Amino acid sequence: MFTSAAASSSWVTGFTVCLSLIVSIGAQNIYVLRQAVQGEHVRACVAWCVVSDALLVGLGVAGMAQLLGSSPTLAHWLQWGGALFLLCYGLFAWYRAFFAPGDGLQAEGGRVARGMLGVISGLAVITLLNPHVYLDTVVLIGSIGARQDGWLKAVFVLGAASASLTWFVVLAFAGRRLQRVFADPRAWQVLDAITGAMMFVLAWWVWRAA
Repeated sequence: MFTSAAASSSWVTGFTVCLSLIVSIGAQNIYVLRQAVQGEHVRACVAWCVVSDALLVGLGVAGMAQLLGSSPTLAHWLQWGGALFLLCYGLFAWYRAFFAPGDGLQAEGGRVARGMLGVISGLAVITLLNPHVYLDTVVLIGSIGARQDGWLKAVFVLGAASASLTWFVVLAFAGRRLQRVFADPRAWQVLDAITGAMMFVLAWWVWRAA
């Protein structure tokens, strides 16, 4: 029989494991931060991230983690794909920073507004087409959650979703606080340059781990 202590333990485990993995500079976090700075459809972005994280972790807990874990070749290709994705993302960021600094900027210095569908579509591509996301959510977090008993698996997923919500709300708030800084178009160049460098470091780290 499950107790409230067991449920609390499962929730805390899901929360801490998920938070420890998502609190890092990645393509999805950078995208949400940029949207928060621009003030475009931030709530929709946060909602997408939380729901997608919960679904991916849930898939891992339901058994997908064991399936991927039993295929070292598939895991290897996921790591290679993740490294390539991060490399391309970094190159695109550096292209904006060094070769097209005015790309996406209006004459008065503001970013060109996009509709919610366009913003969420871009976030969906970054989330679902990044193989490294599946290693973090489905394989790593999912395999830990799969060890929980019975309905405690659902409590674990809820804890992971709570961590995702907490992180992306904090990220959105930080972006709002930085809006005045990014009123200067040169600040976007600096952000893109730093983003590219970080993506290259992450790509190298994932490639070395493959």
